[in-house]
Amino acid sequence: MKIGLLSDTHSYLDPRVFDYFADCDEVWHGGDVGDESLLDELEAFKPLRGVYGNIDDTAVRRRLPLNLDFEVEGLRVFITHIGGYPGRYTPRVRKLLDEIKPGLYICGHSHILKVMMDKKRHCLHMNPGACGKHGFHKMRTLLRFDVENGRVENLEVIELGLRGKAD
Repeated sequence: MKIGLLSDTHSYLDPRVFDYFADCDEVWHGGDVGDESLLDELEAFKPLRGVYGNIDDTAVRRRLPLNLDFEVEGLRVFITHIGGYPGRYTPRVRKLLDEIKPGLYICGHSHILKVMMDKKRHCLHMNPGACGKHGFHKMRTLLRFDVENGRVENLEVIELGLRGKAD
């Protein structure tokens, strides 16, 4: 299964997302969607899984949960918007990771692209960075990867250009 992962759109969806994710089976969103119409665009394009973020209004929060916990291709996945990363988890997320025991943990919020193993929990952490134009990040980024036999394979980082520019 091929996954397109994005986060922190903040109401801006770069049209190239549709090209980069054309071969994906699903799109996953790590929160801070912004305008609800962005969800409509993504749902019309591919099956969508996502969580709401701290900037999202009640319309988005009615459509997306705070946390997602699911299994795909033998891999248990946990997604939430604010949660930290290995060694720096929020207390709420640390507790959930210890209960759920996912093989893949995804969050957004920081606008910092980060992929790293939590060796203690045997869990891969991913934050796709931010692909929207608002925030302090320099480069707008996405992740694309495959999930096969309980593992993440063929991980790619996609750069969309500098934050202030819609290329």
